[in-house]
Formats: sequence, structure tokens, C-alpha cells
Amino acid sequence: MGGPPDDGSGHEEEGRLMAEAGRTVAEAPVTTAAPRSFELRHLGLFVALALLVGVGLVTRPAAFATADNLVSILSLAATIGVITVGATFVIIGGGIDLSVGAVMALASVWATTVATQEFGPVVMAICAILVGTGAGLVSGLLVAYGRLVPFIATLAMLVAARGLAQRMSDRRTQLVRPDNQAIVDLATTRVLGVPLLVYVFALVVVLGWVLLNRTTFGRRTYAVGGNPEAARLAGIDVRRHTMLLYALSGLCCGIAAILIMARTTTGSSTHGDLYELDAIAAVIIGGTLLTGGRGTIVGSILGLLIFTIITNLFILNGLNTSDQLIAKGLIIVVAVLLQRRNLKERTP
Repeated sequence: MGGPPDDGSGHEEEGRLMAEAGRTVAEAPVTTAAPRSFELRHLGLFVALALLVGVGLVTRPAAFATADNLVSILSLAATIGVITVGATFVIIGGGIDLSVGAVMALASVWATTVATQEFGPVVMAICAILVGTGAGLVSGLLVAYGRLVPFIATLAMLVAARGLAQRMSDRRTQLVRPDNQAIVDLATTRVLGVPLLVYVFALVVVLGWVLLNRTTFGRRTYAVGGNPEAARLAGIDVRRHTMLLYALSGLCCGIAAILIMARTTTGSSTHGDLYELDAIAAVIIGGTLLTGGRGTIVGSILGLLIFTIITNLFILNGLNTSDQLIAKGLIIVVAVLLQRRNLKERTP
């Protein structure tokens, strides 16, 4: 039988081009996208979560096993979680974004300036999203078309965004004005006992999952991260797609800025400190390869919950923050070592 018509569109045409490029494996992430979310390797993450819950129930049962503490965990996870979704796309696509915390801080400062707040909460939210997306787009342009190493490009954006946020705010914390209460309501208004910002987080996760697992954009993300040259030979504009991945990460930072403004009622250049550590660590623990080409949204969110519960346990037990950072660092090292071991076992 003849091949599909050469009309330059559709999954069948991309599959044919992949085959001609000698890289039919690049189709695998898409054809197996749905089952990936339920792979057995996620079982270990559920076990880790169960163990942490057990530790909480044993060490501080009265404080840990409460509805207020659960809401606190979800609220803390929401802001970093939105950033984690964007980071998952970038890392699966073979990149890295170190600027997420600084970009979120810049977006929060820009949205809470006197000039921006004059236009109301809707414009504040739009401003935060546009600033985040714009910063991500600049990073994407530097990586994709400027041919800068992602580490260097996003490190430069981290420094520049944090500096610009400090300059705009004069290193002062900017309060959300009372007439823009709608922003704060995201954190204070509860539906079924859960703050609205948690629902925003859940919506971002669902949309991210659909985008990664049910669209051509997701197919191309796996292909670009797995083998950029094969993806190029298959007709994918690798540079444009890479740029869009960083723009998507910036968009998530903008949304996270809205959530952090709601939680703290402020915009500040200090927001998001070390958020890049938590986001990247959550993605790695969730099973996404640092080299790209493999990963899931579900795994990243499970990794995020593990980190968030660890933070909560340290706070409840009055442990030193320095010890918390040491524990997180050890977890990251162990996760990377396990990744390397699994890759070696799969290599014939």
C-alpha cells in the first residue's frame, strides 16, 4: 500500500518523515503518552509519599493530620507546582531553565507597581503573565537562535530579572492595594474548604498533561529532547519549538507570580528564591531525564509533593532550615544516580 499523501500535516505525515530520517523511535513517546502517566516507576514515588505521611503521623500526629495542614501543603505546592509544569516541558525538550524564580519575582514586582495597580486586578494578572512569557521568550531566543547553552542563557536571565526587579521596586516590598482584593481572594476564598489558588494549580496541571500527551506539541517536545537532529530531519522546526518551550515556562512563571501575590499580598524582588532548585528537583525526582526525551507531568507533580511534605515536616518538627536544604540536596543526588543506573541497565 502507498504511504500517506505528502500534504505536510498530521501525525501520519510526521511518522513517515520520522521513518525516512531513520528515527522511528521518536514516535514512541507519543504513541505511549497516555500509559506513561501510570507507569510502574511512579509506584516508587507513591511509596515515598506514603512513608513521608507515616513519618508525619508518627512525629507530629496532632499537627500533621489536620485539614488546615493539608491545605497549607497544597497552597505551598501550588506556586512552585505551576512553575514545575513549565520546567517539565523545558527539560523533556532537552533544556534547563534556571531563571524561573527570578522571572516570577520580576512579574510580581511589575504587576504590583503603582502604575499597574491603577488599572485593577485583571490588568495586574495580564501584566504578570505577559512579563513572565516575555522573559521566557527572550531566554528561548537566546538558546534557540543565539545558540547559547541553556545553562548560560537562563543564568543570565536569572541575574538580569532579579536585578530589574530590585531596580523597579527599589528593593522594597510592594503591597497589593485593598481595591485589588480580587487578587488576594485567590488565596482567601475557599471552595469545598480548598483555596482557589489550588484549583488554579490543578487546572494548569491538567492543561499541561493534555498538551504534553494529547497534542502534536507534546509529540514534538519528546522528539526534540530525544534527538534534535532526527526531529529536524522529520520536518520539525527545532529552533522555533525550543523557543516556544521557554516561552511556556515563562508563562507558567507569570501565573505563579499571580499566586504568590495572592498568598503574600505583595510583589517583591525576593520572591521565588531557590524556586528553580525545587522545580528542577521535583522534575528530576519525578523521573524526567536531564538529557531530555523522557518524562511525565504526573511524575513531576509527585516529586513536587514529596519535596513539599518534606518542607512541611521540617517546619512542624522545628528542624533547622539548613538541614532541610542538605536533605533536599541528597535526594537530588540519589535521584540522578538512580537515573544513570536505569539508563545503563537499559543500554544493550
